[in-house]
Amino acid sequence: MKTVTRLLGLAAMLVLFAGCASAPLAGNGQPPMMNLEAEPYRIGIGDTLSIHVWRNPELSHNIVVRPDGAISMPLMGDVSAENKRPEELAAEIREALGELVRNPEVTVMVTSPVSKEYRDRVRVTGQVGSQLSINHRSGMTVLDLVLQAGGVTDFAAPKRAQLHRMTTAGGYASYRLDLDGILNKGDMSSNFLLQPGDVISVPRKQLFRGEL
Repeated sequence: MKTVTRLLGLAAMLVLFAGCASAPLAGNGQPPMMNLEAEPYRIGIGDTLSIHVWRNPELSHNIVVRPDGAISMPLMGDVSAENKRPEELAAEIREALGELVRNPEVTVMVTSPVSKEYRDRVRVTGQVGSQLSINHRSGMTVLDLVLQAGGVTDFAAPKRAQLHRMTTAGGYASYRLDLDGILNKGDMSSNFLLQPGDVISVPRKQLFRGEL
């Protein structure tokens, strides 16, 4: 009787281990794609602005947003521009000039959105051939970025790689990537489409995990 009980217990343990081996990676579901067009463009440091005041060419000029986020306007001095929409900045300039110019009509256009280039980058760090920070391109996937980085190194733990994505709350959510499956087994289940701002991190092997 005891022998039968032990055999049943052993069989149950084998079923449990088999289930664990076939279970998907935690957090390996498809990460949600953010609505990239939902937010209007906001001015950033390094952007070139074309500010036009109708019938007042002496007040119209092109200017670069300084590292402190401000611009210098004739008759107004320094004006904070960073993180404002162009129409918001135009309204602020219009209101200030209204005390000096009759019915000023102001338009603000971003002619060189330098800051957007950095906000729209994708990055890969850790144990890859060459850590990268490059501009996002439509249709780019995890595999595209990792291959462009030269693949993973011999010291990488590719099954524990992660994709970090900005959330609507302003923080990051992390998703497990199986780079070993993608690169060596043709398993594309975690070969997610990338979006601007994504960061892939590839950790180093660890002895206590039995990876060395």
